Formats: sequence, structure tokens, C-alpha cells
Amino acid sequence: MKGMSELVRQAQIMQKKMTKLQEDLQDRTVEGSAGGGMVTAVVSGSNELKSLTIDKAAVDPNDVEMLQDLILAAVNDGVKKAKAMMEAEMGQITGGIKVPGLF
Repeated sequence: MKGMSELVRQAQIMQKKMTKLQEDLQDRTVEGSAGGGMVTAVVSGSNELKSLTIDKAAVDPNDVEMLQDLILAAVNDGVKKAKAMMEAEMGQITGGIKVPGLF
């Protein structure tokens, strides 16, 4: 039984570390971009869009679809980078073991 209680203790420590990391990642951001930097999206580690910057050169009233595509691509790039950041940080806590339901 001593081995089982040690395992439970280690799991509790890991859970506390993961909770703290998730809180810390809310304050960390990554930047996604599209169109050679014409559109830039800043996304938090909790996948919240924090800001969106659009270069004036990307705004063409006759081609709104292109601007929409650039915005989508920049936001998706930011979300992808935020997910990768979270997976890398969680991997350090879990020792690289994929824990279902974490990310």
C-alpha cells in the first residue's frame, strides 16, 4: 500500500503543477501571421485572441474575401502555435506522456 500512496501523492503534485501551468499560460502569448505579416494575430496560451493587427495595404474594398482569408489564416496560425506551446509545456510536466483530456 505504501507504493500506492506514493503514486497518489505524485499524481496530486502533477495535477497542481498542471493547474498552475494552465493559469500561467493564460498570460503568455504567441503571434500568428499571414500574408507576409500583413495580418498578425496575438493569441494567449488559453486560445484567446488578444489582438489583431491589419496592415493598411491588406485592405482592398474590392477584395474583402482576401482580407477575410488572411485574418482566418493569421488567427489559425496563432491558435496552432498556442496549442504547440501548451503541449510542449505540459510534456515537460508529464515527461512526454500523452494524458487523455489534457490538450
